[in-house]
Amino acid sequence: MTSLPPALLAALEKALGPGGLLTDASDMAPFLTDWRSLFHGKACAVARPASTEACAEAVRLCAEHNVPVVPQGGNTSMVGGATPDETGHALVIVTSRMNRVREIDPIDNTMVVEAGVTLKAAQDAATAAGLMLPLSISSEGSAEIGGVLATNAGGNNTVRYGNARELVLGLEAVLPDGQVLDVMRRLRKDNTGYALRQLFIGSEGTLGLITTAILQLQPKPKSVEAALCAVTDAKGALALFSAFRNTEPSAIQAFEFMSGLSMNLVNTLIPDASLPLSEPAPAYVLVELASPREGGALRDLMEEVLGNAFEEGLVSDAVLAESETQRLAFWKLREEHAEAQKRAGASVKNDVSVPLSAIPTFIDRATAACETLIPGIRVAPFGHIGDGNIHFNLVQPEGADGKAFLARDHEMMDTVANIVKELGGSFSAEHGVGQLKTYMMPAWRGGAELDMMRRIKGAVDPEGIMNPGKIFPAA
Repeated sequence: MTSLPPALLAALEKALGPGGLLTDASDMAPFLTDWRSLFHGKACAVARPASTEACAEAVRLCAEHNVPVVPQGGNTSMVGGATPDETGHALVIVTSRMNRVREIDPIDNTMVVEAGVTLKAAQDAATAAGLMLPLSISSEGSAEIGGVLATNAGGNNTVRYGNARELVLGLEAVLPDGQVLDVMRRLRKDNTGYALRQLFIGSEGTLGLITTAILQLQPKPKSVEAALCAVTDAKGALALFSAFRNTEPSAIQAFEFMSGLSMNLVNTLIPDASLPLSEPAPAYVLVELASPREGGALRDLMEEVLGNAFEEGLVSDAVLAESETQRLAFWKLREEHAEAQKRAGASVKNDVSVPLSAIPTFIDRATAACETLIPGIRVAPFGHIGDGNIHFNLVQPEGADGKAFLARDHEMMDTVANIVKELGGSFSAEHGVGQLKTYMMPAWRGGAELDMMRRIKGAVDPEGIMNPGKIFPAA
């Protein structure tokens, strides 16, 4: 069932141990399709190393035989970043067996974690130690640390704590020739040349395979307040964010925007999702405040800002969470948007960012342009308005043919991207480029920027075996 030469097959089986190499088609199938079922690839085999040493030996053997390598974590990529191509030449290396939380240091506030640990498991381990791993994304139950770092994931708490890049102190990665790069230093100050770990964060596995990381933790909040608010539109949502920021910026932990249409899909298609407001609204905001101090100061702050917002007409209705259960129910409404849109039919995802001041203009212009392009299209934006990242998703018209809709994905993506570009934004804020958006790179990152990326890729991976077909457009 595999195209691997017998000698390489035997060497990989020996290096990976029992159960470490999958060659049967049915066993490999779950690793050859992306979460959105947009990309379907083939592979010569699927490797499941249980240690850095086994992973390094597998990559070394691939380099020796010129076999491409596709790193894969939880397989939650939205852009086909962890799916092999259709040639069947590549070895998919899955990190899920490398799943130990090795150490938590409560003095340094750090965690040493292997690539295959899910983000949720890492969060839980930090919580058990009285600390907090602040990175939070909708797919955290299945997304793994290696992939989270390789894509520089952002998520709900970026407005306060930054992207994944800001949380990494040290890193270990297997290079394309099988060498292990060890920069596992938990130092906050280290001016000794290039910060090599930063090359791998956001590189989408094109420079090497992340195996272990040292993550920066934070004190666990002792006081958290959340509110779900009804607002008129994105302009009102942004004004509400400014009101909280101008009052107490350090208290804001998350500030999420949800369009009325997108929220309606959640309420309609997700079991147990229930809008706690008196009536539907054109748009919604979920704001969460947090502090490592106990007491009622956050509640007072929330009520003060929302009270003023009511008087100014920024908010028409709001519900404050009265329990942890209700807070989690608010977050369920936010986190199920992607799943609800998936259930509603075919969708085109535009993960974009623009300057905060441009968000209302972007949403208005892009909505009008897409509705003109495809009458009946359901425009369902939501996302992290506090850091300028909007998931401007487009769902097929009701009753339309999904395949015909997806056949026009580049038209829709380009329509949105052109407006984003005019407003000084980015066509990919946190999902990465993968293989879905490589065609955009020349226009957006061409010239010296793309040339320098190619030079770095060529220097680290001269044979081009690491995750081919991702980030870079075909030559």
